[in-house]
Amino acid sequence: MRALNILVATADAERLRGALMLAAAQAALGGAATLFLQTDAVALLRAPIVAPRDAAHRLAGLPDLALLLDDARALGVTLIACQSGLALCGMTATDLPEGVETGGPVGFLQTTDDQARLLFA
Repeated sequence: MRALNILVATADAERLRGALMLAAAQAALGGAATLFLQTDAVALLRAPIVAPRDAAHRLAGLPDLALLLDDARALGVTLIACQSGLALCGMTATDLPEGVETGGPVGFLQTTDDQARLLFA
């Protein structure tokens, strides 16, 4: 199965939610999945992790954003927070949830070979 790499470029919780769901499905099927949160999107990882539509998702029997993030990490999804995004959001690596790596766009693209699928969320 081809790897799935997703770039989340805005601080839109629903875009992150969609990216996490897709990455988790990829991992559950045995494929590699990586999410790169760039610039403002890094702020979505600030504790406590909450999203405006979390209650609606819970009412529909779906996980809230924090649980979805935990589930994706448990399935082996790689999460990378942009180092520039950390600075932009006034965060440091110690502010990130456990298991979230830091990196930059060059490193992310280096892991995206010709066979990988690259999506933008």
